[in-house]
Amino acid sequence: MRGSGGEHVASGHRAYLDHAATTPMDAGALEAMLPYLGAQFGNPSGGHAESRRARRAVDDARQQVAALLGADLGQVVFTSGGTEADNLAVWGSWPAGGGRGDRHSGPAVGAPRSLVCSAIEHHAVLEACRALARSAGAELREVPAGKDGLIDLEALAEACTPDVALVSVMAVNNEIGTVQPLADVASVVREHAPAAVLHTDAVQAVAWMDVAGLSAGTDLLAVSAHKFGGPQGVGALLVKDGVRLHPLLHGGGQERERRSGTHNVAGIVGLAAALSGATARRDDTVARVTALRDRLGDGLLATVAGAVETGDRRDRVAGHLHVRFAGVESEALVVLLDRAGVAVSAGAACSSGAVEASHVLTAMGLDPDEASSGIRFSLGATTTPDDIDLALAVVPAAVAQLRD
Repeated sequence: MRGSGGEHVASGHRAYLDHAATTPMDAGALEAMLPYLGAQFGNPSGGHAESRRARRAVDDARQQVAALLGADLGQVVFTSGGTEADNLAVWGSWPAGGGRGDRHSGPAVGAPRSLVCSAIEHHAVLEACRALARSAGAELREVPAGKDGLIDLEALAEACTPDVALVSVMAVNNEIGTVQPLADVASVVREHAPAAVLHTDAVQAVAWMDVAGLSAGTDLLAVSAHKFGGPQGVGALLVKDGVRLHPLLHGGGQERERRSGTHNVAGIVGLAAALSGATARRDDTVARVTALRDRLGDGLLATVAGAVETGDRRDRVAGHLHVRFAGVESEALVVLLDRAGVAVSAGAACSSGAVEASHVLTAMGLDPDEASSGIRFSLGATTTPDDIDLALAVVPAAVAQLRD
């Protein structure tokens, strides 16, 4: 294994470069959670002292999350993660039970209802939209992206007709890290589909961008704690005033009857603490990680023949680097790099292990061979120069081994 970095594994060092899939827990978030995993138990929906204490913890966390995401207190709905938040946004805002009641009464009676999303959405949005279209007998219009990974605004304008009830465009692509032009997207939607609810999956944005600014033009915005140092299994959906949202989960009526179920107190507290830490350190983290990402990208392009970077770094968040290695099947390279001590991904975490072309890359117009050769290197707050050194040492050898 020396030729593909085995000597580094023997030293015990591993480079975790899959932060877009999940991040290590932030120490502050873990510390904040621990009391609610032990002595400070309690169901926030009860009336006794233990329940009131748990309720205060949830309320304090909600206030913190609202302030950090640029929302009002009552606009924060806690969920089990980004996937539930996206599904609640898509299904819950459909005009059968939801909509933007402050500005319109939905599509005209008898008019066909349509929905629009970008073709490069995370599966939590893309599959939810497809399932809703089938269930509602609606037309789903999937808008492509260009070779730069940015949504085609002209195609979006064409897709957004007055009968469109829902539009979903992500803030940051989970696979290649491109930042979508949400302000332009919102302008297009308001002009061409004024009845539509605009949802954005901001799961990949929180660690790198001011989400409070991003949320200004949207009606619904989803985040997930484990993408920015919080625990897995908890997220939030921002629901702007005037948006009617019917629940997917029925029961005790928690979250203002928008999401029933006993609150995950420890998880919610951890989400708020991680969000606070990530926000406070964001500028320093972005500057440091950008330098590490650029060193990795420049090094790989210089040392691996046929390596091509996907998209433009200027349009990408600091933590993402996506490289295609001609003649190499990405899943095989992921396995070989793992053995050499480098953790990377062939695409979205939910499709890991499936040998298929990336739907993101094919939607950008790449052919199947190109779309099957991409590797996502995603850095985070805990990435070190040693991690980059290890990746630069083992990736060229691993690519060469597979080509041989």
